[in-house]
Amino acid sequence: MVTKMAIVAITRHGIQIARKIKQRMPEVEIYVPAKHNDGGNDIIWFSEQSTQLVGNLFKTCDALICIFSLGAVIRMVAPYLIDKKSDPAILVIDDRANNVISALSGHLGGANALARLIASFLGAQPIITTAADVNETIAVDLVGREFGWTVENFENVTKVSAFMVNEEKIAIYQDAGEKNWWHVPLPKNVSMIDSIDQIKSPEFKGGLIISDRLVTDPSIISKSVIYRPKSLVVGIGLHWDTSKETIESGISTVMEEKGLSFQSIRNIASIDRKAKVKGLEEFSMQYGIPVEIYNKDKLASVNVPNPSPTVQRFEGTSSVSEASSLLSSKGELVIPKQKLPPNLTLAISRISH
Repeated sequence: MVTKMAIVAITRHGIQIARKIKQRMPEVEIYVPAKHNDGGNDIIWFSEQSTQLVGNLFKTCDALICIFSLGAVIRMVAPYLIDKKSDPAILVIDDRANNVISALSGHLGGANALARLIASFLGAQPIITTAADVNETIAVDLVGREFGWTVENFENVTKVSAFMVNEEKIAIYQDAGEKNWWHVPLPKNVSMIDSIDQIKSPEFKGGLIISDRLVTDPSIISKSVIYRPKSLVVGIGLHWDTSKETIESGISTVMEEKGLSFQSIRNIASIDRKAKVKGLEEFSMQYGIPVEIYNKDKLASVNVPNPSPTVQRFEGTSSVSEASSLLSSKGELVIPKQKLPPNLTLAISRISH
């Protein structure tokens, strides 16, 4: 998601264009050489070299809009390029605002979408050159991004993207996650399959796998991009002093044994202890996995397959891990309560979509 944007303009026409953009996008910051200072407080008037400024903005912005020549922009940003996963979106607009060019990070950085948006209120032509967009096919590196899906094996994206835009046969296998990630119909070279093993068929050059289950067959992994939807909720029963390491080890062990992906955890769920459990808070912060907390009465209202009189006696509800997992996911229990030493119980539910 683009959050911090900057415009660099170096001519008087460029200033006018920049201000027109800022009228529609107030959050954007405008940078203009001090020699053009007209007293406006809506602009940051800079005195350093434009090359230096652009280099600094490249490192700190999510999107950088340059209102000068494409060639100059390329020379300025070239020393700072890293990769498509980290480089900011770069847009280039000519001095008459005839064209808005998506120059860098069109997909992952959001430059294509931003170019179309800005062109729409400048009355300009968006210039998009990424093959998936011009061919109106699936952008392999963007599948499920709006839902927070992650790509497990990004090294395969370029290869499978090439198969996609060259209209080679591609298989899609999905058994978890949101179903509305692509409009219908699918491109003519893409087929939905009902068994992951079908990807191994010579008929298919590549595959897209959308699943929270571990994929272990090398012949499938080698020709596929694996997406991890946020489809699992881990319910946890624990003590005040349960450590982050115990939680981390327990979740990793159970998920690996049961063939589920750690990357597909949407959140943790547990009982409200009226104060934060340090180990759980540390785990949440380290992995960026949120925690949902429920009071004992709410948990007690959930029917579970493995209620415990002991848990009832100490917690005021017969289930914490299974009940919290089901309550949070509003789905189905896929891994019933697992007891792990010294003081941890886990249960995992899958969110229904």
